[in-house]
Amino acid sequence: MQIELADFMAGTPDGDEAQAIIGKCVHCGFCTATCPTYQLLGDELDGPRGRIYLMKQMMEGEPVTQKTQLHLDRCLTCRNCESTCPSGVQYGRLIEIGRRVVETRVRRPAGQRLMRYALANAVPRSGVFSTVMELGRLARPFLGQKLKEKIPRGQIPRAIPDRQHARRMLLLEGCVQPSMLPNINVATRRVLDSLGVQIVTADGAGCCGAIRLHLAETEDGLADVRRNVDAWWPHVQQGVEAIVMNASGCGATVKDYGHLLRHDPHYAEKAARISALTKDLAELLPDFSEKLVSMVGRARKCRVAFHPPCTLQHGQKIKGAVEGLLRAIGVDVRLPADSHLCCGSAGTYSITQPELAGKLRSNKLAALERIEPDTIVSANVGCISHLGAAAGTPVRHWIELLDDLISSPVREE
Repeated sequence: MQIELADFMAGTPDGDEAQAIIGKCVHCGFCTATCPTYQLLGDELDGPRGRIYLMKQMMEGEPVTQKTQLHLDRCLTCRNCESTCPSGVQYGRLIEIGRRVVETRVRRPAGQRLMRYALANAVPRSGVFSTVMELGRLARPFLGQKLKEKIPRGQIPRAIPDRQHARRMLLLEGCVQPSMLPNINVATRRVLDSLGVQIVTADGAGCCGAIRLHLAETEDGLADVRRNVDAWWPHVQQGVEAIVMNASGCGATVKDYGHLLRHDPHYAEKAARISALTKDLAELLPDFSEKLVSMVGRARKCRVAFHPPCTLQHGQKIKGAVEGLLRAIGVDVRLPADSHLCCGSAGTYSITQPELAGKLRSNKLAALERIEPDTIVSANVGCISHLGAAAGTPVRHWIELLDDLISSPVREE
């Protein structure tokens, strides 16, 4: 597809990148077959092909309206289209550019501006978010169902290991995970401790930047990125083996740090190194599979349904690793029909687009519960809290399940 950039885009980093990405699109339409919003709405402009055309018009200087903004807002950024695109169109990067452009050309209604400001300034700040979550739990009995869904019940804390090991890895604890579902981080520490790996955290590290970047708060999002690079760099210099991600959404973003800061002479090299060191748990733990088998013991009579988050399978391109690891240690793990489709969480999407997110969740839960599992597991805090709010079956992170199996092994008699 050819594009003639308008003067305001020509010669800019965003313009150059958008032109290269759009130029790869051949309008074949394969992407529409796997786009969740197109499947729900049946509107060409609510699929990747239609949105690319809207962004092309916008970048060529055509008039932009709130309708254009709405169609871009409805995109989940699940990147399922990237997995099915035969031309290698990097749609995820293009939609971020498109959203930045539309924010400068269309003024949002006051209610939307207020909500997006609150999301961009409360969610990434763990201290603020933790306070909001604590107050929400206190008020939970008096809240309506929709608000209750956003506030998971508190967890009974698990013991945190304090042993020292020669092998060391960094962990990004995240901005919402410590207060929403803290045992994910604890289980990560416990499992890696049992494998002889010490987890360390860096003072000053915080939100990965995804929240603000996806809301087109680009400068603030890049400030989050640079802050994390600064916080992690001394540990990188001291030789940590990896930067561990147990939230696939954060992992997809941190793996993109090198690209995000590629034009920053002070950070480009460091950011590229950070991205190279970043590993999801699904990439790390298969290396320990033999040891895990010996620790867990023989198989249990337990059926597990696994929901692979979009950021794991389409963003990080990690497919089959979680299922393979769990099966290797004797877990009966199964994928639902249409496992490639998004559950509707998608960062702040369930807040900004609640109707579409609710429909996607209902479809996903129906597919998961047809498996008749004892538990549902996933790999991202957003998916877990979104699904768990409406599921009739417990929803957890798969690392918590693995921690349970290690803690209560079944031995041969």
